[in-house]
Order: sequence, then C-alpha cells, then structure tokens
Amino acid sequence: MSKIIQINHVTKEFKVLNRREGLKGSIKDLFSRDYKIVKAVDDISMEIEQGEIVGYLGPNGAGKSTTIKMMTGVLEPSSGEILVGGHVPYQNRAQNAQEIGVVFGQRSQLWWALPLVESFKLLKDIYQISDADYDNMMQLYASLVDFEPLLHKPVRQMSLGQR
Repeated sequence: MSKIIQINHVTKEFKVLNRREGLKGSIKDLFSRDYKIVKAVDDISMEIEQGEIVGYLGPNGAGKSTTIKMMTGVLEPSSGEILVGGHVPYQNRAQNAQEIGVVFGQRSQLWWALPLVESFKLLKDIYQISDADYDNMMQLYASLVDFEPLLHKPVRQMSLGQR
C-alpha cells in the first residue's frame, strides 16, 4: 500500500494578542500591543496508508482541527512538511478539495432555508460530482441512514442530530 498522507515534524504557531485586564489595559492595547506565540500543533509526525481507517483523538485544544485544516490546505504549517496524495495541500487547494472531504461539526454545509435534497444538489454541482456517482452515494447513504423522510424538509426545521 502507498502512503496517502505524510506529516513530518509539523508545527503550527499563531501570533495572539496578549490582552491586558480592565479598562486601562484595554486603552493601552489600543496604542501598544503585546503579542505572544501560541503553538497549536507541536512537532507531530504520522503516516497514513491508502485505505487505512484512522481515528484522530485528543482533548479540546490539542490541535486536532488545526492539523486537519493543514491537511486540507486551509492553513499552512509554520514548519515541517505535509503531503496528501503526493501534493502539498496549501499549494494545491483546488485539486485537494476535489479529492478529499472534511466536515467540521460546528459549521454546516447545508443551506438553512433549502430542503436537504437541494443542499445536496448544490454541493454536487460545487464539487463537480457526476450524476452517476451522486445517485450511487444517495442510494448508499439512504440504505445506511434513513434520511429519505428528511429530503424535502428545510434544514432550519431539522434538529441538530438530523442535520
């Protein structure tokens, strides 16, 4: 099997405003800012083989989402190297987006006012999914999760679990 994801000694740092307390501190922050460097990801390395199923677990603030964002090309690592499918994700975002999918729980890709099926059709067009692949995936997921009663229901009327 080939390595589909390679992460070598990756670190991601963010420059964050070090806010002062109280009204005086807030006023001082307007004129002179003090920053600190926060390491969101600290020297991680891993390899994932094609077809391998992996769980990426850790406590809040451990850098899981930041790592995934670097793997998708949304963020660039501060140091180290990431290859996904042999490509550097942040240099090949358009190609990368066609080959992988990521869903973050805090933000839905479904359109609030549209029925579920219309959101799916829009995403199909955005990601250039063929009619045959779309139909096959809809049948597969309909057999795994009984979502057919929800297809024509506006997303805003669904519970969080249904979304």
